Amino acid sequence: MFKVQFKNKNMKTKPKQASIKKVSAVTALAIATVLAVGFTVVPRVTADSYDEQIKALQQQNNSTQGQVSQLQLQASSYQDTISKLQAQINTVQAQINDSVAKQNDLQNQITANQIELDKQRGILGENIRVMYVEGQITTIEMLATSKNLSEFVDKEEYRNTIKNKIQATLKSINDLQNKLKEQKLQVEHLLGDQKTQQAQLDSSRAQQAGLLNLNQSQQADFNSKIAANQSQISGLRKQQAAENARLFAGDGSRIIAGNNGNDTYPDMWRNASQDSMVDRWGMYNRECVSYTAWRVAESGRYMPNWGGVGNANQWDDNARAANIPVDGSPRPGDVAIKNSQPYGHAMYVEHVYGDGAIYVSQYNAQLDGTYSEAIISANTVRGMGLQFIHF
Repeated sequence: MFKVQFKNKNMKTKPKQASIKKVSAVTALAIATVLAVGFTVVPRVTADSYDEQIKALQQQNNSTQGQVSQLQLQASSYQDTISKLQAQINTVQAQINDSVAKQNDLQNQITANQIELDKQRGILGENIRVMYVEGQITTIEMLATSKNLSEFVDKEEYRNTIKNKIQATLKSINDLQNKLKEQKLQVEHLLGDQKTQQAQLDSSRAQQAGLLNLNQSQQADFNSKIAANQSQISGLRKQQAAENARLFAGDGSRIIAGNNGNDTYPDMWRNASQDSMVDRWGMYNRECVSYTAWRVAESGRYMPNWGGVGNANQWDDNARAANIPVDGSPRPGDVAIKNSQPYGHAMYVEHVYGDGAIYVSQYNAQLDGTYSEAIISANTVRGMGLQFIHF
């Protein structure tokens, strides 16, 4: 939540007695916009204090931009984590691909080995059958059918050799088959672990991606709020500029000079960024009210601390409440007050001409926080109902 410090700039916050409960439609829209973008502003002024709204919106934008910057750092961290997780996922996927290839190769070997095993078993079976048949013949019969004893021995040795060789082959194939199955089982376990690891990495990546998406959505929302506030600020600035322009337009009224060396406003306030400091009367620097307060105090007269209790268009009411004379007749050294909406304007009267025209010095007349001097015709003084505070 943002609590707005009252700035006592060129704004109206306490309407004149006849319109104390009136709230302008433009201001109501401005406040509705502030609330709509999700910020709670607690001003110390009323609804038509446009300049205070601008300060509040600027403060909101500064704070929101800080949040956006933090989100951008978080987003960078999320993206870095996602990239690292993706690299791990790619590594595990390569391992999985290798394991699947080994699994397929082992299965092919097992299948080929099983075919050979079945073939050798068939050969062994056939030999066993032949030997069984021959085993039914007596030794005497075998000797009788042999040409000699040596042939009989050779036949017996041959049969035993073939039998042993087939059995050795079967054992070798069986051992290889068991080894291949064991290797396949190990690969299957490894593949299972790899897939579990991949699932965990995928889950972590999805979580980080979700956080990143949320982060980006928040950034977009904050940037939208900043843009909306900036648009509102531009609108308020235009209204302020148009209102001030009426005071110095036509009928001989005009701004005469900018900073021509007559500015006595203290350097510490003049050289600082506008609205970055508060003067000793509670007003922000380089504003019309701060400058006129300085001129009154500089002349040796008493300047009340009106920071936080009114804008320029409330100064005449504040003066009356403090028993300081106020009327429509200008005198050199007076503070001239323009009471029109949205916030008013304060000027220091340097000279009064015979026809009632006045020459003034001022700050922020063109909303740029700079010093200027102007002449305001007698008709404009009367037509705008300028009020003059005789400090």
